[in-house]
Amino acid sequence: MHLLNDGGRIINVSSGLTRVTFPNVSAYASMKGAVETCSRCLAKELGPRQITVNTVAPGAIATDFGGGSNKNDENKRNAVASVTVLGRGGVPEDIGGVVAFLCTPEAGWMNGQRIQLSGGMMI
Repeated sequence: MHLLNDGGRIINVSSGLTRVTFPNVSAYASMKGAVETCSRCLAKELGPRQITVNTVAPGAIATDFGGGSNKNDENKRNAVASVTVLGRGGVPEDIGGVVAFLCTPEAGWMNGQRIQLSGGMMI
């Protein structure tokens, strides 16, 4: 960990699937749960060096991930929209701005946090 400058930022990526469950995602969700635990541990370990460690956990985002069904399957897109407070699935731009913010000095007091980016999916 000495390759990262003091005062640096680590942003790990998890998944909304650590908060809600669906069939056939147990291995993926478990791995992302481990990412979240590792992030909290690293936040404590690296805090004395003023390095922050946070996790972003996107919900259903319209990308090519997993075969692109969140982007290309109209039935799935409608299903996601029907359980999301903002009435739509996410797009990559919904995630990028938050990641960029976490790299700024203004986010320097945020540490060890899991940030759900889902538009209010399944709340």
